[in-house]
Amino acid sequence: MTYNFDTLHDRRHTASFKWDTVGGDDLLPLWVADMDFEVAPVIKAAVLRRAKHAIFGYTHVPDSYYQAITGWYERRYGWHISPQWMLPITAVVPAISCIVHALVMPGDQVLICTPVYNCFFSSVRNMGAQVVESPLVVNPKTGKYEVNWADFEARCAEDKTVAFILCNPHNPGGRVWSTDELQRIGAICARHHVTVIADEIHNGLILPGYAYTPFASLSDDFERTCVTCLSPSKAFNIAGLRNACIVCRDAGLRRRIDRAVNIHEACDLNPFGVDAVTAALTPEGEDWLNQLNQYLSHNHELLLAFFRNLTIAGCHFRPMPLEGTYLAWVDCSELLRKAQLTCQQLNDLILREAHVQFNAGTMYGSAGEGYLRINFACPTSILQEALTRTENLLRQQFEA
Repeated sequence: MTYNFDTLHDRRHTASFKWDTVGGDDLLPLWVADMDFEVAPVIKAAVLRRAKHAIFGYTHVPDSYYQAITGWYERRYGWHISPQWMLPITAVVPAISCIVHALVMPGDQVLICTPVYNCFFSSVRNMGAQVVESPLVVNPKTGKYEVNWADFEARCAEDKTVAFILCNPHNPGGRVWSTDELQRIGAICARHHVTVIADEIHNGLILPGYAYTPFASLSDDFERTCVTCLSPSKAFNIAGLRNACIVCRDAGLRRRIDRAVNIHEACDLNPFGVDAVTAALTPEGEDWLNQLNQYLSHNHELLLAFFRNLTIAGCHFRPMPLEGTYLAWVDCSELLRKAQLTCQQLNDLILREAHVQFNAGTMYGSAGEGYLRINFACPTSILQEALTRTENLLRQQFEA
């Protein structure tokens, strides 16, 4: 079956967080990480079947849910997950907060590689712990992020550092970390007794030519000592159905995390979400996902070409080539320096005057200064219109 991702779906006035939070009817929102594509037909059919029952009380998580997840990771990535290792939870952000609550004492440090997903900061700080950053570095040959290994090990070696939150694939840099990189991260963390918390929510969104590897699948030691957060919400566009899973092989640590999940009352799943996940992780859902990634690859190439060919007042833009996710990371620092603006000021200008909404890079830590994050998971016609509006505004503003 062939799926049409070019179809325009009007999400305005539907209480959409993405479309109805800011701006008017001419706003083009390319910011928060959900997609403007209808879900796979197999998911829609499952949700409609559940809706026909017309009683929406508390749900029990059935064996079919666990089988769908374990089967998917076995089949697609060669990772065997035992159902006993799994803790269902409402979403990945609450999962990270609960894991930090279980692992970390007030005053301890949790390491992150910045720029990185903004909720990592709040999940750590809200639990009374301290964030310690190891900024990623851009490889001048590839234009992609890499770990600063010397700095990463130094931060792991600090007495107060007890955990590292790994973002794989990385948001906002779009890296799908290689097995060699993951092995090196794991070895350093093991050497310094730092627990790896792996946020792997974007793992289904891999561009052609790259392969995602679950961190825990690389070795028995990694699997026994790390905690992984999984959800099909990004890949299948079902974030609103509130469904995720914590995978923790160590029984003692899993009991502590389970207690934290219950303390934070994040254990009751949405019945529609359970059915949606079970339907998504089927051959029909997989076929839809594979075609989605091809479409996203086309949009990514369009966006790369646009910014590589864009020169404003003699200033160039450097879009980071992605390996995964649908979140472009565009270096605008030349223009910002010349115009004496911050990325937040540029982002606000584009929103106010062009009615196009991106994310300012500093949302992901101070290492994101100079960048804009752009969600290109939308019909190509919307992406083209947003880029055209942005170019027209920049020329009027800085070349007039």
